[in-house]
Amino acid sequence: MTEDFLLELRSEEIPARMQEKARTDLAALFDARLKALNLAFDSIESFATPRRLALIVRGVAETTTAATEERKGPRADAPDAAIQGFLRSTGLTRDQLVARDDGKGGQVLFAVIERPGIVAGSVLASATTHAIHNFAWPKSMRWGDASVSTESLRWVRPLQGIVALLGDKLVPIEVAGLKSGAQTVGHRFHHPGVITIGSANDYVEKLRACHVIVDGAERRAIIAVGAKLAARKAGLELVEDEGLLFENAGLTEWPVPLLGRFDADFLSVPPEVIQLTARVNQKYFVCRDGEGKLANAFVCTANIDASDGGARIVEGNQKVLAARLSDARFFYDTDLKTKLDDLRPKLEKIVFHEKLGTVADKVERISKFARWLVDVEVVRAQDQSPQAKTTLYNDTFKAASWSKSDLVTGMVGEFPELQGLMGGYYAAAQGESATVAEAIRDHYKPVGQGDEIPTAPVTVAVSLADKLDTLAAFFGIDERPTGSRDPFALRRAALGIISIIVENGLRGSLRKACTNLPILGPATDAFVIFERIYGHGFEERGNRLQAAESDNQNLLAVANQIIDFIVDRLKVQQREAGVRHDLIDAVFALGGEDDLVRLLARVHALQAFVTTGDGANLLAGYKRAANILKKEGFDGTDVDVGGNIYEAAPAESDLIEALDAAEPRAEAAIAAEDFEAAMAALATLRGPIDAFFEQVTVNDPDPDKRIARLGLLARVRAAVHKVADFSRIDG
Repeated sequence: MTEDFLLELRSEEIPARMQEKARTDLAALFDARLKALNLAFDSIESFATPRRLALIVRGVAETTTAATEERKGPRADAPDAAIQGFLRSTGLTRDQLVARDDGKGGQVLFAVIERPGIVAGSVLASATTHAIHNFAWPKSMRWGDASVSTESLRWVRPLQGIVALLGDKLVPIEVAGLKSGAQTVGHRFHHPGVITIGSANDYVEKLRACHVIVDGAERRAIIAVGAKLAARKAGLELVEDEGLLFENAGLTEWPVPLLGRFDADFLSVPPEVIQLTARVNQKYFVCRDGEGKLANAFVCTANIDASDGGARIVEGNQKVLAARLSDARFFYDTDLKTKLDDLRPKLEKIVFHEKLGTVADKVERISKFARWLVDVEVVRAQDQSPQAKTTLYNDTFKAASWSKSDLVTGMVGEFPELQGLMGGYYAAAQGESATVAEAIRDHYKPVGQGDEIPTAPVTVAVSLADKLDTLAAFFGIDERPTGSRDPFALRRAALGIISIIVENGLRGSLRKACTNLPILGPATDAFVIFERIYGHGFEERGNRLQAAESDNQNLLAVANQIIDFIVDRLKVQQREAGVRHDLIDAVFALGGEDDLVRLLARVHALQAFVTTGDGANLLAGYKRAANILKKEGFDGTDVDVGGNIYEAAPAESDLIEALDAAEPRAEAAIAAEDFEAAMAALATLRGPIDAFFEQVTVNDPDPDKRIARLGLLARVRAAVHKVADFSRIDG
């Protein structure tokens, strides 16, 4: 016979952001503990509301599984004192021990202890106590008189009650002076009185009857549907927000979505500001009108079913939001009075990093490098007329110079999440072109997986310059990511660089770009840069130039480390995208390739090729040739296979002719970056290689034939390696 176990841990309000994890953590603790104690059960359901964590363990067995424990003791002929000590530790008598042969002509004593099953109630009480004392809250507290001791119980908020029922029987538990019972409370306002729970079977419905919905998923569904219906009834569309949905569900036990309005005059403030003000400060959803524009409406979630339909609740929320929006409008209007260029001197007072100077220094570097990207046409305008190129150059300079100016505005000071976005609004307000405004707005992008990738040339130049400068700066002071630690988000910066380059098909040497970063400048400027970073001081010009040359070598090493870091991120990205890791390694193993677009084209062409019959057979032939060469330790770099002094076998001649035809075709295709054609040229070697191995003895007794044939195989290997290192490919 099995029964269900109910546990409720009631406390003061649990922060909304902690509830979902706490719910799953409680279930995980119980699952692990019950399995460790051998108590069988069917499943565990867990719940969280602002004032309680609860779980129901379904199908709990009556007792734990009986177990037999064996303990090895001393030898049978050991001194009596040793045997008596073993008996005391086991609680057995001498005649209860079992003697077994030790395989050496003697016997060893064993204690065989039968552990009977333990009743479920005791095990559940132990598991509950263990869970409470070992619960890992992000933040917790002590309370009451016991809090003077550091040994007292910690919980997220003061623990107020414990319900513990197995079937309809109480499971006695006492923790920090609290004793378990069958009583809990309902909704703070609708039903503040005591409720007696009969068993796990009536827990959810009894609380529902007292205006408490214990299932967070159900509360989220009520809010989602109710908010949409409220907006639709007003002729609007709700702006969905999953994070806000979880937060509102974590703030309410009886959620009631209500639509409110704010003064339409506030719509003169950027919509993102209004949405952030409503979301962050008030936990409100916002709405769009029929044209997709932000409407002067919001949806709040009450925690009470008010008798007036929520009219007074809405009125109060409207007043609070109006005050918040008034503050936002004040910041916005004040910021508009100052030009972005006039804000730049204030950036000199913001430290980017103690070893890397100020934000003003970073802006200067970004501006220089963004213009370099345009100068060398890594970033190009679609229109290649001289006037278009000049406009691109000038717009890039403006956007880069003002890219961080909004960091010192009142609005970004209030809402740091709006950096970049507000700069774009302020640029547009002061009459700058849409190109410049959009570049300032979007230069932080992409900031995560799935984020929009910039494609406008000015935005691409500024975004790429910003991210590469960040990588170079922190690599230059040896602040690289280690393990899971990445405090400066350098992995994200590298992935952003990759996305921008690949999405926009930017061509050029990544190594050349890195060595032209202002913070990794040429040797003539290196001592200036390193004085700024490391505080070197040199009095004589000769010493300065010598130090500059040394520092330049260090800077080149840093540039190579940056490239390796970006390439490693690219490998990870491609594996996650479904590209076989061995094919990635086969192309990367060639080395020297730092044009990411060309590198990926080669990888994708290789993946398509090796899945064909020709590709699979060529790979098999290559591996057979490579294995023979490896076994023989044959390099073959100085062998002239075309000047044989013996008459070649027909299959040998056919392979030579096939190589003579395929090699130049493959090389031309690679030069033209037509990697599919290069693979097709190599595919013509399939038949001749197969015939060669079938008809020709490589290790011929004649040393001239043997060396020439090994040289021919080395030539096959070299031809294939111009496309990829096939030795890295599985199969």
